Amino acid sequence: MRTQLCELLGIEYPILQGGMAWIATAELAAAVSNAGGLGIIGAGNMPPELLAEEINKAKAYTDRPFGVNVYYLSPYVEEIIETVIKARVPVIATGAGNPGKHIPRLQAIGSKVIPVVPSVALAKRLTRLGVDAVIAEGMEAGGHIGELTTMALVPQIVDAVDVPVIAAGGIADGRGMAAALSLGAQGVQVGTRFVCARECTVHPNFKNMILHARDRDTVVTGASTGHPVRVLKNHFSRKFKQLEASGLPKEELEALGIGRLRKAAREGDVENGSVMAGQIAGLVKKEMSAAEIIKEMVTEAQRVFSGMKGV
Repeated sequence: MRTQLCELLGIEYPILQGGMAWIATAELAAAVSNAGGLGIIGAGNMPPELLAEEINKAKAYTDRPFGVNVYYLSPYVEEIIETVIKARVPVIATGAGNPGKHIPRLQAIGSKVIPVVPSVALAKRLTRLGVDAVIAEGMEAGGHIGELTTMALVPQIVDAVDVPVIAAGGIADGRGMAAALSLGAQGVQVGTRFVCARECTVHPNFKNMILHARDRDTVVTGASTGHPVRVLKNHFSRKFKQLEASGLPKEELEALGIGRLRKAAREGDVENGSVMAGQIAGLVKKEMSAAEIIKEMVTEAQRVFSGMKGV
């Protein structure tokens, strides 16, 4: 189950944990890394001093590689970059912006830079700037999404770039992992499944929403703003969709969403907060440790490939 990505990142299994803001803390990231994958701390809009604390905790919990997801719409993005450079974080995943100007400094300290991309055009552009790999994320994913599905997006990006491609969006078990590798990906990024890891410190109400979700329980909000977000259906999502349909201005809609993820993930208000989760949520049925999740995924993927021999 080792791929080129494992060699690049120094990990045992080609499984990355999504860097989910307010959800992916040092505890979860370290647990995933200790289990042989790559754990990622979600910086989101986190102040740099808080991120520094999370990085220090991760270093105390694991001696294996881990990463930080840098959100380029954060008001602290420049300070966040300085923080990860000072801490010499091994892997920097990026989203919602172009990491181009920071790539040379990050790679100079040995960090691998891996942006999330929703299209072939962006993957090619960032590859020309020197990124080490790309995460091809389909619209099945939770949170901010693009327009293409994982099945359609991954093989097109694999054909378009010469760096390892990591598939994301709609992957929660070994079958999805095997499918992604069959499409040419060198690894997978998993978000929603790891929200329900025992080591994830998200509010129990948030986990329970995922554990009780059905196949059609997610909805995309904010499409009219240009920043679509996939969430589980609740009071807030219904209210948002109604206001969106009524023609509420983009600025007011976006203001309505501020702080809603934190409200759900940390405060546990899963009716008035934003419960970001992928379409695969209906497949997640029980809380497990990060190590158990990774072992189950790898074992199942190996079984899938073994069953395909001679087909």
